[in-house]
Amino acid sequence: MLTPERHQLILQLLKEKQTVKIQELVDLTKTSESTIRRDLTQLEKGKFLKRIHGGAARLQGKLQEPSMNEKSSKNLHEKRQIAQYAAQLVEEGDCIYLDAGSTVLEMIPYLPKDIVVVTNGLMHLGALLDRNITTYIIGGFAKRTTNAVIGRGAVASLELYRFDKCFMGVNGIHPEFGYTTPDQEEAFIKQTAISLSREAFVLADSSKFSEIAFAKFGDLHEATIITNELDTESSELYKSRTTIKVVTV
Repeated sequence: MLTPERHQLILQLLKEKQTVKIQELVDLTKTSESTIRRDLTQLEKGKFLKRIHGGAARLQGKLQEPSMNEKSSKNLHEKRQIAQYAAQLVEEGDCIYLDAGSTVLEMIPYLPKDIVVVTNGLMHLGALLDRNITTYIIGGFAKRTTNAVIGRGAVASLELYRFDKCFMGVNGIHPEFGYTTPDQEEAFIKQTAISLSREAFVLADSSKFSEIAFAKFGDLHEATIITNELDTESSELYKSRTTIKVVTV
């Protein structure tokens, strides 16, 4: 089977299924594992798919944006691992910004109480107030799907503050295209918060790597990445561009 035929077959299979295993492709194309690995590498470089452990996965759409409820229930164990580590970076007396991301939400039970939090996350408010943490919500338009406050009013009120640290959710992390999210207005809020912070952290489970969403909000070097898993090849690629902390149990 010629290389273009294999590539077409791989992409067609990914249209039908979310993920495919290398062995599945070896059996289907009757070629070697090394050949399939080279095919997947070429297709990933062409931004047609992303490599995962033992196979490949279909890329998310640039504008695809799950609701907050959908995101909150996905990869919950991994998110809590990441969030617990991130919360340990917050010190008593810090002024921090919490983005509206679902992984960031999981930080709240582990935060110290003697801090000040500014957020655009509507779902964060109840948990912060229950813990008696001093909290400011920025003004603006309340976006229903992500429960995030965005828009001109949000940017204007955000610019009144300065932060020791900010913690960001993300939809895509890519070595060339940086940090991305589907909504350009949310991207601008994230970008602004990073610019106002002494330190910035992006919280992302392993599914976010090699994904590219519509709107960029930062280059890799602008934030430290906290994640739960990263294979050796990806680790070398990303660690040459930024600081990464892989959280293990």
